[in-house]
Amino acid sequence: MNAPKIEERVFLLPDEQKVHYEEDNKIESAANFTVIKEDHTIGNPIRVQLLRNPDVLFAGYRMPHPLIDQMKLKIQTKSATTPVTALGDAITALTKELGEINKQFEHAVAEYKEKENAGAMEY
Repeated sequence: MNAPKIEERVFLLPDEQKVHYEEDNKIESAANFTVIKEDHTIGNPIRVQLLRNPDVLFAGYRMPHPLIDQMKLKIQTKSATTPVTALGDAITALTKELGEINKQFEHAVAEYKEKENAGAMEY
């Protein structure tokens, strides 16, 4: 089969870097990031989180080709911050937000299980 093995699409090889940073010389306070072995699953949440930052003027991503596991991210910021800082802040905020969602989910599952167990004892 022509499809790559799933491991090749997830795990980094010893000589691979997850993120490659390149300053954009055409636009002030802008940078391009290439993130390998990622797709829309992480690209869109990062873009949305970046756009919540008032110092970010532009945040966009694209997938160069459906068969290439690579996400291209472009960030432009005001001069008060750098694209690298904005990306770091976005990842930190996203991690915190996802942690909160996980806690809420676990709490809801625990409540559901309690109600199910309580209902089973009534018979």
